[in-house]
Amino acid sequence: MKKIIFGLLSFLVINVSWAQYDKDAKAVLDAMSAKYKAIPSFKANIDYTMVNKADGVNDTFKGTITVKGDMYSLNMGGQEVINNGKTVWTYLPDDNEVNIDNHNAEAGDITPSTIYTIYQKGYKYIMLTPVTVDGKKYDVVDLVSNNKDAQFYKIRLEIAEADKTLRKFTMFDNEGSEYSYTITNFNSSVNLKDSDFEFDLNKHKGVEVIDLR
Repeated sequence: MKKIIFGLLSFLVINVSWAQYDKDAKAVLDAMSAKYKAIPSFKANIDYTMVNKADGVNDTFKGTITVKGDMYSLNMGGQEVINNGKTVWTYLPDDNEVNIDNHNAEAGDITPSTIYTIYQKGYKYIMLTPVTVDGKKYDVVDLVSNNKDAQFYKIRLEIAEADKTLRKFTMFDNEGSEYSYTITNFNSSVNLKDSDFEFDLNKHKGVEVIDLR
């Protein structure tokens, strides 16, 4: 009986370990990452939802995103966040205020420009059951953080089987909140300059600058 129990435990340990770094999930993630690395820049619409069932919260916003390499601009929920890879500007038009801070690449933040490669360091990954949305099939992959103190312990990606585009990603925190971003109207036929990812004070006369650097 002891041998049977030991054998069962060994089987479970091996399979749990394998599932933590699922080779099928990695193949999908690698294909998605390669696709976006090959795209110089893109624009898209984003539908954002934040849900916390225990607290009765269900907030939704619509916005736009522009990405070029490690740089991005996200306009959503009454604010615009611009990141050129070195500096981050958070512009609040209703308050005519802009906060300026340094970008910390080592912080491991989840951003519109890192979501396609974040799985490569600090995460386990496992393939879940595929889903079909509007007649299209999507692979579903869960990324589970190796850091127990991470702000988001899990990220779920929905990746098109056909062309490996990312349709949706959802981040889960330890307080029961889920933050979902659904990408639509993806356009990779855009020509963006590096200067498009800098906040131009000359175009915002009278704006209050809060420099946190």
